[in-house]
Amino acid sequence: MITPKALKPGDTVGFIAPASPPNIAQMEKSIEFFTSLGLKVKEGKHVRDVYGYLGGKDEDRLQDLHEAFADPEIDAVICAGGGYGTARLAARIDYELIQQNPKIFWGYSDITFLHTAIRQETGLVTFHGPMPASDIGKDTFHDLSKRMFDQLFEPKELHYTEAISPLSVVSEGESVGELTGGNLTLITSSLGTPWEIDLKNKVLLIEDIDEEPYRVDGMLNQLRMAGKLDQLSGIVIGDFKNAVPTNGKPSLSLEEVLGHYLGDLGVPVLSGFKIGHCEPHFAVPLGVKARLSSSRKSLTLLPGVE
Repeated sequence: MITPKALKPGDTVGFIAPASPPNIAQMEKSIEFFTSLGLKVKEGKHVRDVYGYLGGKDEDRLQDLHEAFADPEIDAVICAGGGYGTARLAARIDYELIQQNPKIFWGYSDITFLHTAIRQETGLVTFHGPMPASDIGKDTFHDLSKRMFDQLFEPKELHYTEAISPLSVVSEGESVGELTGGNLTLITSSLGTPWEIDLKNKVLLIEDIDEEPYRVDGMLNQLRMAGKLDQLSGIVIGDFKNAVPTNGKPSLSLEEVLGHYLGDLGVPVLSGFKIGHCEPHFAVPLGVKARLSSSRKSLTLLPGVE
């Protein structure tokens, strides 16, 4: 495991757009937040590019990713937004470059594919958290979401309890394991690739947006058939925004789907975490040891920086 160095006032964060084109107005507004933390912002050369549903051509988005890690002036790499496209870069990433220049890497949603690929190739701890154009630049950006950036300035354990949001027990148990995962769609899309997610003895985080219960059903079924649900040590269920059937179609509820696949795994499974496409958004380091407890209804994470 490689833990990136903590930030200090005066450091610089680099914005990149490895997925879809970010909302430029919201990205620009987010700079005020980073400035309030005592940080400077440096934009990637192609962060404002638009290439159809992509934030620039593959080679340009890849260039920004590589240059952000190679640039000695940049201390943290922040993904401006998600959408689609990060998996297109995975086969061409210089993982040795990242391993030799470990830095904070921050984002979520479509960025999940990069979290998985980078961590499994390099051992670097990365961060699943709100992004400039998707969250930080909005008027609805929550105070708790803002405070989650404190973890980047000094090593600190994170503790999630029902003081933050009500939690439901899907399966009872106590476990310790490395936290991994993120967006369920991107986790499932990794199957059969060189970056197929490793869930052996891991605590899996899942979240998603705009996926009806039958779609969640299909993805969990695929993970089960691939043997992934038999290997893990616990599951943290984050926010599943708009996970409702459309057009009045008959449907199982999301809770019924989750209970069917995750209710009898023999490991702790808790739902209700405000992690994902939601406010507040509780940002977490991926690749650190996590302790998940159904009896205490809590998640504890070791620090993600040193």
